[in-house]
Amino acid sequence: MLIIALHMLFGDRGKYLGMIIGITFAALIMTQQPSIFVGLMSRTFAFIDDVSLPDIWVMDPGVEYVEESKPMRDTALTRVRGVTGVAWAVPMFKAVINIRLPDGQTKSINLTGLDDATLVGAPPQMAEGSLSDLRQTDGVIVDQEAARDRLSFVGADGRSRPLAIGDEVEINDNRAIVVGIGRSSRDFVLVPKAFTTYSRALAWAPPQRRQLTYVLVKAGEGVDPAALARRITAETGLTAQTQAEFRQATLSYWMENTGIPINFGISVALGFLVGAAIAGQSFFNFVRENLDQYAALKAMGLRTGVVVRMVLLQAAVVGLIGYGLGVGIAAIFGANVKDSVLAFALVPEILAFAAAGVLLIVSLSALLGIRQVIRLDPAVVFRS
Repeated sequence: MLIIALHMLFGDRGKYLGMIIGITFAALIMTQQPSIFVGLMSRTFAFIDDVSLPDIWVMDPGVEYVEESKPMRDTALTRVRGVTGVAWAVPMFKAVINIRLPDGQTKSINLTGLDDATLVGAPPQMAEGSLSDLRQTDGVIVDQEAARDRLSFVGADGRSRPLAIGDEVEINDNRAIVVGIGRSSRDFVLVPKAFTTYSRALAWAPPQRRQLTYVLVKAGEGVDPAALARRITAETGLTAQTQAEFRQATLSYWMENTGIPINFGISVALGFLVGAAIAGQSFFNFVRENLDQYAALKAMGLRTGVVVRMVLLQAAVVGLIGYGLGVGIAAIFGANVKDSVLAFALVPEILAFAAAGVLLIVSLSALLGIRQVIRLDPAVVFRS
C-alpha cells in the first residue's frame, strides 16, 4: 500500500511540485535568515574572540559593548596590577582615528594600541610580515580585508591597488609605515582595523586626559577568573568582566538596542507562513482530488489506519525532499558569501530549527488530508 501511496504522490506532478516548492521556500527562509542573523550577531564580539589570551577585560563602568570607547586614567593599570590573583595586566588603546592614504584619500580606521612589551591583542594571524616588525619606527599593521578593499588607493600608475607593506600613510597627521598585513575576524561596525604599539597610539591620538581604553588581565594559576573579576571591580571601582561575560554583554547590547532581531524574526515568520500556506493548500487539494482512489481502497477492505499511514508517508516524503532542497540551497548560498561583507553562520541549531518548522508545516498539511480521509465514506466510489 505504501508503494501505491508514492505512485499517487509522484503521479500528480503539478500538486507534487507545488508542495515541494512550498516546503523548499519555507526551509530556505528558516535556514538562511537565522544563519545571517547568527553570523551578524557573532561579529559584534569578534574582536573579543580575537583577543583570546587574557581572561578578564577591565573597563570604565560606562562601557556597554566592546566598540564603545570610554577611556580611563593611566593609574587604573597600576591599581589592577595590585589586585591579588592577577598574573599580569597590560594596557590597550582603542579608538576611531583618521588615516590619510598615499593618494590623498582620508578614511576612518579603528586603531588598536598594543602593549609595547607583549603585543597582546594583535591579529590572530599574519598574512604578510611579522608581528615583531611592529616595533620598527612608525610601524603599523593593517587588517588584510581593510588593506584589500576599504583602504585601497590609486597608485602612481593610475591603477587602484591594496595597501601593502612599505606604504607610507598618515595617521592623524603622523607618519606611519605599513610593516605587516594581519588577518582578523570581521566585526560588526566594518571600520578598517589597524594595530600599533600602545605608546605610539597615544602619540598619534588627539591629546586628552584619559587614554587607557582597556586593561587586559590574566588570572594567576589556580585563580578563578570570575572571582578575580569581582575582586577587581570591588577594589578598583572599575568594571571587570571575564571574556565570556564581556561577549554576552556586547551581544545583549546589540540585541536589545537595535531592531535587528525583530526584522529577522519577521522574515522567518513570513517564510514559514508562506511556505505553510503553499504546502498546506497543495496537499489539501492533492488529497481531495484523490478521494476516489482512497475510497476505492477502503471499499476493498483497507483499514482507515492504513490509509492514514499512506497520507502520512506522502507528507513525510514531501517534507524530507523540500527540507533537503531548502537547506542545500542555503548551504550553497553560505559557501558563496564566505569571507565577504555578508555575515553567514549555519550552525547545527539552525538546521534543527528549520527541521522543526518543516515538521510543523508537514504535520498541519497531513492533518488536513487525514481529516478528509477519515470522514470519507467508501460508498462514494459506487456513486456517479
